[in-house]
Amino acid sequence: MAIVLLAISPNRVEVWEAVLTFIFFPLLIGVAYLADKDFCMKKKQSYDTQFVGIPMIKNGEANVAGDTVDEVQGVRVAIAGEEKAGEASRPANAKDNSEEEMHRLAKVYDRVQLPESERPMEDTISHNIDHSKGGRLPVVQFTAAAVAVMENEGKVRLGIKRTGLMDVPVSVRVETINGTAVAGDDYKPFNSVVEFKKNEGLREIWIEIVDDFEWEPDEFFFAKLKLEDDDGSILGPVSICEVTIINDDEPGTLAFAKPSFVVKETGLKALIPVVRLGGADGHVSVRWTTKDITAIEGKDYQGKEGLLEFDNQETTKNIIVPLFESNKEERDESFAIELGETDGGATLGKISKTIVTIVNDEEFNGLVSRILNMTKANLEALELQKTTYVQQFVEAMNVNGGDLESATFLDYILHFLTFFWKILFAFIPPAQYFGGWPAFIISLAVIGLMTAIIGDLAGIFGCLIGLEDSITAITLVALGTSMPDTFASKTAAVMEKTADSSVGNVNGSNSVNVFLGLGLPWLLASIYHEAKGSEFAVPADSLGFSVVLYSIAAVIAITTLIVRRNTPSIGGELGGPKVPKILSSILFVSLWVLYILFSALQAKGIISVQIGASSGEK
Repeated sequence: MAIVLLAISPNRVEVWEAVLTFIFFPLLIGVAYLADKDFCMKKKQSYDTQFVGIPMIKNGEANVAGDTVDEVQGVRVAIAGEEKAGEASRPANAKDNSEEEMHRLAKVYDRVQLPESERPMEDTISHNIDHSKGGRLPVVQFTAAAVAVMENEGKVRLGIKRTGLMDVPVSVRVETINGTAVAGDDYKPFNSVVEFKKNEGLREIWIEIVDDFEWEPDEFFFAKLKLEDDDGSILGPVSICEVTIINDDEPGTLAFAKPSFVVKETGLKALIPVVRLGGADGHVSVRWTTKDITAIEGKDYQGKEGLLEFDNQETTKNIIVPLFESNKEERDESFAIELGETDGGATLGKISKTIVTIVNDEEFNGLVSRILNMTKANLEALELQKTTYVQQFVEAMNVNGGDLESATFLDYILHFLTFFWKILFAFIPPAQYFGGWPAFIISLAVIGLMTAIIGDLAGIFGCLIGLEDSITAITLVALGTSMPDTFASKTAAVMEKTADSSVGNVNGSNSVNVFLGLGLPWLLASIYHEAKGSEFAVPADSLGFSVVLYSIAAVIAITTLIVRRNTPSIGGELGGPKVPKILSSILFVSLWVLYILFSALQAKGIISVQIGASSGEK
């Protein structure tokens, strides 16, 4: 609105501006609908086999001070073997490597432990050497130094390329070496000869991946090239390829089914269900412990700690806590069960602690009866009111809807003050007619009529006491028309688990007031004036000052909500501890009071701040 009346077309509204303002209303509804349907949720990231090359040159210099990829990967192979065996010395594997290979690996291992500035700079141009001796020798190597594959793909492709001399056949052996992935458990071992025919430059091999249902961290193994015959061929710098297996199993989260349970003392044992959500792959476990509240371990129940295990695809298991029956008349007693350390990749869910209350049989039966009665009453309250027009008028004309026995003195006062409105709304069709649609539509129409009446009455009252129109608009009119929104937000804050409805109602109300409340009248008036050949004049007056003042208050309010949300001791936009809650309320009310105060001072001419074009400019 400020952009239209202050910048684009000062003090007047053109047709396209009115159309654009009005279009924002259905656009707002559409965005709200998409957000409600979680249309903007993040999509799960998918993986595919991808080839990752290791750069041979870094910042213009050779990688790892001239070390070949073969050497660097060799160190990783040895280190992986060392992790498996639990050794702490420098990498060595007498079974898989010759003495010469051992010496080379030890040398590279020592070198890569040094800072880059202290590494010897020997062979710094080894990667720029033409290994084929000008095309006289065939050079065989992998197409990539590292690849990654999802576990559920079942196999991974490795490319082997031959460069240099091409008109002779070449044979090379490919064998796999364990890293953190183990042959047989994580992948099928591969040990075979790959032959290149004359002028054949590329071959592919496929290594099978074992897809299990156990969660594991990402693991890797290596494929290594080895010359089979002394035919003059040589290995290129990428003679070892690292294969990373990306885990695809979802072990899920473990949590209690409910935050509290009630059990009978004579039930001998309490069965407390733990559920597995968001995945059920593999074997997982979680440790649990009990903590006394009013019940005492060893006297009222047997607990302390235990281990709960879930096998593959199991989603619900029970923690079994034996109970001790007492012959004495005792009050309700309770203890807590907490979930602790997990294994198998599972994580803890939101409800990681539950309270178990032990009651005797008589109290338990009474509790069940009360719950059933409350459930029945709540279900009846959720049903559409099955009343007639006659019943609606009878209830409207009687105090407290005809229930005089429970009526209070305040009910009598409110009845006489609101008698006219009760009779007015009694004309609205009962809710059971046509699924409640007539009641909904006519209620909106009556609310709109009330809003118009309140606005006119406020304007007349402001005129009688000498208030400027701008002051009347932001006080009497705004306060009167915003009361339904206030009560709606209050009800949503009490009934809803989150602050979405409450905060969203405030933003939605303000947006609809502009997009629909101004957009529709602007659209009709601008079209009328365009047809008459005149301009639709809308003086901006103190709009610029009000928008700046409102924006400052809005930034402070939103910042407060963000701070409340990210403060652990408060933990949310609404509610929370008593002191922060009261301070936040005082701040928000103060912002409203200051906005009215400064706007009134501006309207009275006590302060003069002109932002944008004045009313006489076009």
